[in-house]
Amino acid sequence: MAGYLVSDNRKVTTRRFIEMKQRGEKISMLTSYDYTTAGIVDGAGIDGILIGDSASNVMAGNGTTLPITVDQMIYHAKSVVRAVKRALVVCDMPFGSYQIDRKEGVKNAIRIMKESGCDALKLEGGVEVIDTVKGIIDAGIPVMGHLGLVPQSINKFGTYAVRAQEVLEAEKLISDAKLLEEAGCFAVVLEKIPAKLGKTVSETLKVPTIGIGAGGYTDGQILVIADMLGMSKGFNPRFLRRYCDLSTIMTDAIGQYVSDVKDNTFPNAEESY
Repeated sequence: MAGYLVSDNRKVTTRRFIEMKQRGEKISMLTSYDYTTAGIVDGAGIDGILIGDSASNVMAGNGTTLPITVDQMIYHAKSVVRAVKRALVVCDMPFGSYQIDRKEGVKNAIRIMKESGCDALKLEGGVEVIDTVKGIIDAGIPVMGHLGLVPQSINKFGTYAVRAQEVLEAEKLISDAKLLEEAGCFAVVLEKIPAKLGKTVSETLKVPTIGIGAGGYTDGQILVIADMLGMSKGFNPRFLRRYCDLSTIMTDAIGQYVSDVKDNTFPNAEESY
């Protein structure tokens, strides 16, 4: 069965991402970290699922993405892969798994791919990690780049504010995007940058750009699943659109269950053997 809004149930590949850009079709992506959620997201017709290192925040309650490990990312990725039939599945390489040197990065990339079964990996950074990106791609692993706000470097920048508002940083971002494309990346995430810059980069590259807080001119969009479903309450950036208030829905349902148990109205005769 094809997705909720999709008539084509063929497996989405990195090549299809590029073809979607070529024909002007926007690319939809969301994060997922577990089997049940990923199955629903895939069934709804999403084009790509990212096992983001945001699992560090969403699933483990950490303040940043930095603590999550390769082992933990593999665990989440394996759970997602088991559920997905159509979407392209991309897994984040966590902090510390590729910044040391090319050899270490390639080794960890191969391990994540072998043990998780995902379709591609995502790395943060431009010229600083380009040698490692090339090594991973040379090993036969598709790579999605990530520029702009790069959460793994939060301690370096000290803020989650909009990036590349100044000319020099914007010029570096464009240069880095070109380097990633030349290295063989099949797509580049642009996070929290001015919409005008997002447009420029998207028009410059032949590979698709996936925006999160980068305006409407990027070739696709991605959001964190818990944010767009309204499961999280305290995170309210301008770029976030909440599509439902799942926190309230779940709280009401659980509250009703508690009440029914306390009142001895659950289970009733029809719910008993």
